[in-house]
Order: sequence, then structure tokens, then C-alpha cells
Amino acid sequence: MSKKITSALVWFRNDLRVEDHMGLNRAIASYDNVIAYYTFNPSHYGNIRWGFKKTEKYRAKFLIESVEDLKAALKKLNITLVIDLKPPQQTIPQIVKKHHVKSIYLQREWTQEELEEEKKVSNAIKDKISWVRNYEQMLFHPEELPFNISQIPEVFGSFRKRCEKDVTIKPVLSLTKPLPSSNLLEKSYELPNLSDLGLKSTETDYRSAFPFRGGTANAIERLRLYFWETKKLSYYKNTRNGLVGTDYSSKFSPWLANGSISPKMIYWEIKRYEKSVQKNQSTYWLIFELIWRDYFKYISMKHGNKIFKTKGILERDYRWGNSYSVFDSWCEGKTSEPFVNANMIELKQTGWMSNRGRQNVASFFAKDLKMDWRMGAAYFESLLIDYDVHSNYGNWMYVSGVGNDPRDRKFDIQWQAQRYDSNSRFQNLWLQKTLFK
Repeated sequence: MSKKITSALVWFRNDLRVEDHMGLNRAIASYDNVIAYYTFNPSHYGNIRWGFKKTEKYRAKFLIESVEDLKAALKKLNITLVIDLKPPQQTIPQIVKKHHVKSIYLQREWTQEELEEEKKVSNAIKDKISWVRNYEQMLFHPEELPFNISQIPEVFGSFRKRCEKDVTIKPVLSLTKPLPSSNLLEKSYELPNLSDLGLKSTETDYRSAFPFRGGTANAIERLRLYFWETKKLSYYKNTRNGLVGTDYSSKFSPWLANGSISPKMIYWEIKRYEKSVQKNQSTYWLIFELIWRDYFKYISMKHGNKIFKTKGILERDYRWGNSYSVFDSWCEGKTSEPFVNANMIELKQTGWMSNRGRQNVASFFAKDLKMDWRMGAAYFESLLIDYDVHSNYGNWMYVSGVGNDPRDRKFDIQWQAQRYDSNSRFQNLWLQKTLFK
């Protein structure tokens, strides 16, 4: 009687790469048979209570491109990527049973929806398996922090200074060796298109500041271009508040958000650049932004579901509005502020908005319109290509006065427009109808 061949399943979610991937490395090191899995879970593409899609076409298109790239990279390792359009609790148990899966490897998550998704899968699996979770999305690994999660400082500067002083950044995990070609499944899985997800097709707007495609290969090409070919990294701190064009900022955030590239991959490339080309305030400032990203992840880990509550982590009791007519005027770029309108139209047309724009439109929504900030956060989740749950809700709380800003500031929109768009180039780009001809 032949012995059953056991397998490992690597469940991909927001970690769509093969390089610097602990789970994938451990699965290949422990098993001769490895299967990969990704689902375009239909619950991620339906309507939410505010009346719009949870994930709209821009981020969905970028995700499809990223999964396509992942599929090709995994095939080079002789690993089949099972691409699904069903809730994972329907398909993963079938894979576990059919292929005698003994371990499921996945990126550790801690926010509510992801945990509930894992629980549904676990409850549906009748076989005894092990779950192997790894932290894959931070620059500073939790085990290396100089404080417990419950002691994460509520002020970013304190977090940054301690981590910079006491934490050593782990090296990038090199690509693992391919498995035998016999590991590949007989069936090859096709990618969905936008209509399969219930979404309309989209074309890149010629004005977009983010015309790039998804996937690790494109992330690495962007890194090469921004660092080595144009050396724009050397000027990042001076240009990062820009509004027009592809190079005022690094534009790494969409690939970071779905894990096509890891923060460590960027960090160590910055260090290589500093040795080979130049070390200055700009090279440091990109690391500074990666640390901000980490900070919001740890704040969400510390405070749990408070980041989704009206009162935020400060539990401040503001009286928020929820008028749909006011909300729609903001979404459609039909407010009293042209600078806000231009940014909102850019978001609606491209799925992208600059950091400067995001701070202004969020402040206007919460502080001027006095609308429930969670509606704005949900709208960003729907449209932004680079949506990241921790950064999105962390930043919205921060700007709305219920998060980690001890000063509770309010943006002067007209002053901001004058400073950052003094010649109205950005506003004209998105507001003048003559430019549509």
C-alpha cells in the first residue's frame, strides 16, 4: 500500500510575492509538495452599507495584475497558484482533503475581517492541520521591538526614535529554490477580468500620477527607475508634497499595500543607494515614511477594533453628520473648495491621490463638513489603489482628531492650495473642461 504524499498550502492575501516571503520559504523547506492559493473573495467586491463597492475597479485591476505576476513567479518555482472566485471557506477545505494538506502557511493578520475569514476556513476544515502564521508586512519585526505591543507609544516620534535606536532590520529573504516540476498541478487556473468581479472596465487616464501596473516585477522596475536611473530618491524630501506627475514621490505604496514588494526590500535598496550614490535627508525620509507605515500597523495591533469606531482610539465623542447629499458632493468633487474638488476628481478618475491631497480632503470632510470620518475612510478603501487597512484608518483617525495627532489640527484648505498649487496647475488639470478635449 503506497504512502500518502502530504502537502503544504500557502494562502496568499496581502503578500503577493515570492521574494522575502517567510511562509513560502518555510513551506518549501518542510514539504516536497506545495500548493499556493489566492481568492478574489466575492465579499470584497460587493456593496457596503454606505452604498458603494467595497473594492472598486482601480484596485481590483491592480490586484489582478499583481496576482498574474505572482502566478508566473510561482510557476518558475514549480508551484501552482489556485485562483479562486469563491469564499475561501468553500474551496480551501476541498484542497486540504484532496491533496492531504497538513500545514497552511499565511501572513499573520490581526484586523477583524481577516481574522473572521480565517476562522470560517478553520471551522470548515475537518482534518487536523497546523496553521503557520508569519509577520510579513513590517519593517520592524514585532519580536525586535523595544517594547510590548500594549506599550506602543501614542506619539509617532517616540516610536520612531526608540525603534531607530534599538531595532535591527532583518535581511531580505532570498528566493527559494524551485521544487521538482512534478509538484505542479495538472490544472492551470485562469485570472478573472473586472466583469467577473462585477466591476466595469477601466482605462488609464492620461493625467494619472500612477499609470503603473501591479506585480513584483513592476515594483522592482519602479524601484530601479526611481533610484538608479533617474536618482529621484536624492530629491524625495523636496518633491514629496507634489501633486502632478509620476515622480514627485516614490509611488511604492500600491505594491506595498498588496505585498508585491516588502518594506525590507525597499529599505535595503535605499541602504545600497546611500553607499553607492548619496546619503542625505531625502534618502532618510523614505525610510521615515516606511516607519510611519509600520507605526499605523502597530497602533491597529494595539487598539484592535477601536480604529474602526466613531470615537477612534482616543474615544472622543464628536457629533458627526451622515448626510448623503453632503457625502456625494464631496465624492463627486462638487464642494465649495476647488482644491478639494480637484483631488476628489483625480481619485474618482484614477484611484490615486497624493499624500498632500489626502490630508486636505480628509480634513475638509471631518473638520469643515463635520461628516462621519468612517464614511470617508470607506470611500478611500473602495477607490484607492494603495488601500492598506492600517494606514488608511490610522491616517483618517489622525486627521479627524480621534487618532494619534496630539495637536488635533485643522487644515486651512485655501492656504494649502496656495502653497502647494500656487499656479493652479493641479486644479486646472482636473477642473478645466477644456482639457478633456
